[in-house]
Amino acid sequence: MSGRRIGFWYRMAAVLCKPPLVVLFKRDWHGMEHIPADGGFITAINHNSYLDPLSYAHFQYNTGRVPRFLAKAALFRGGFVGTMLRGTGQIPVYRESTDAANAFRSAVDAINKGECVAFYPEGTLTRDPDMWPMRGKTGAARVALLTKAPVIPVAQWGANEAVPPYAKEKRVRLFPRKTLKVHAGPPVDLSEFYGQEPTAEVLRAATDTIMDAITELLSEVRGEPAPVQRYDRPTRSGTDGPPLPLADEESK
Repeated sequence: MSGRRIGFWYRMAAVLCKPPLVVLFKRDWHGMEHIPADGGFITAINHNSYLDPLSYAHFQYNTGRVPRFLAKAALFRGGFVGTMLRGTGQIPVYRESTDAANAFRSAVDAINKGECVAFYPEGTLTRDPDMWPMRGKTGAARVALLTKAPVIPVAQWGANEAVPPYAKEKRVRLFPRKTLKVHAGPPVDLSEFYGQEPTAEVLRAATDTIMDAITELLSEVRGEPAPVQRYDRPTRSGTDGPPLPLADEESK
């Protein structure tokens, strides 16, 4: 099945966002050939700036396959942002709630309909001091093992130079003109995990495989080796969300 058509709201978002991105930034895009032409798939992306969702969306919009992002449910509640999120078919995530499982099910449904769901596996902006990808949460792996959809790793760099994460001075640094780098790689091979019971250990191993692919791409983009050990911020129990009953979902 092909993905959803680029509808009114996505086209409006493109009309609003693409001109300033084109004018204010240079682009270094590679790997568009790895974005599937049809069928459902997952993209897994590193996160180092509040600007990088726009940078990545611009990249994928130009492939003709629009992504559906997972976003905090609070953003959907009202106003222009909420209207745009609902209109473009983004997926609300209910953090710290049993409803978190619904985001995964919505992602599965979207992929089964032939759409793309974009995951930021880190779950938040990286806290790594040198802005390498952190240890990932297991949501993308859960959905990937259930759907067996291709997982396309994506590395981004440059948005963080214009809009630094957690900057003490919250200002945009547009000049000199920055280059937004977005590089997509070939699908991550998760076949060794297919058919296995989705235990915490299996989900962690699959997640680490995805994060390894993203980190390797980012190392190529940055032209420097990644650290041997991935940064792992302190977390509270349960932050990966409730388990998704893979066997039950498959039997429907």
